[in-house]
Amino acid sequence: MNVVVCVKQVPDTTEIKIDPVTNTLMREGVPSILNTFDTYALEAALRLKDADKSTKVTVISMGLPKAKDVLKEALSVGADEAFLVSDRPFGGADTLATSYTLTRTIQFLEERKGEKFDIIFCGKQAIDGDTAQVGPEVAEHMGYAQVTYATEVELENGKAIVRKDTDDGYCVLAAQLPCVISVTKAPYELRFATIKGKLKANRTEIETLTNEVLQIEPDRIGLKGSPTKVKKSFTPELKKAGIVLSGDDPGAMGTKLVGMLRDAKVL
Repeated sequence: MNVVVCVKQVPDTTEIKIDPVTNTLMREGVPSILNTFDTYALEAALRLKDADKSTKVTVISMGLPKAKDVLKEALSVGADEAFLVSDRPFGGADTLATSYTLTRTIQFLEERKGEKFDIIFCGKQAIDGDTAQVGPEVAEHMGYAQVTYATEVELENGKAIVRKDTDDGYCVLAAQLPCVISVTKAPYELRFATIKGKLKANRTEIETLTNEVLQIEPDRIGLKGSPTKVKKSFTPELKKAGIVLSGDDPGAMGTKLVGMLRDAKVL
């Protein structure tokens, strides 16, 4: 069994700020982390490896050179190998260009290894974009069946048995391999790295795949391959703090509120 997990390094959204002049993200000084939903996807893949020791888990990430940090993290918790997809022509990609680049990377690795990946795991969405498009688009590019909002994955009779969250609860689906599975927040967390795992990850040299290696059509990657354009981003204007009325008599508080609204010419 061979599985691949697509992960992304993202800015910690609890500390994101927007430049009031340029209306762009201020990334300097903002810590980067492994995308939250990707941690669930990675753990789902590692659980398949726990159930079948012959399973091999490969992790790929498209991003800047510093994205090797999240790939090292993946190796430290049990992934077998990792690849960084990084090159200037890939910059500025929207979800369509990103998913196509990841698809071609997966196909490149399959050809190099001489074997197919049985399952392609993705996180439901990246917390810095929240589009939830890359996983489904990879499935479309590959021509594979897909299951979204997955929380649990098992193998049975050559099929992936997937528990999928729904608005009313959950359903259990069977997907023929190979397939793409997008994982949402699950009832488990990514396991902790062991000392042995950290040492292994630190010793591992992660290969960077550039477009010189992948040979993807220039008009399908980066800005050229991205029909989506961001016109503007901004921080919502903070409104003034409200006034809190307190007291033991609800009627009196209501009368006071009406008077304040009249004074403000709201009523």
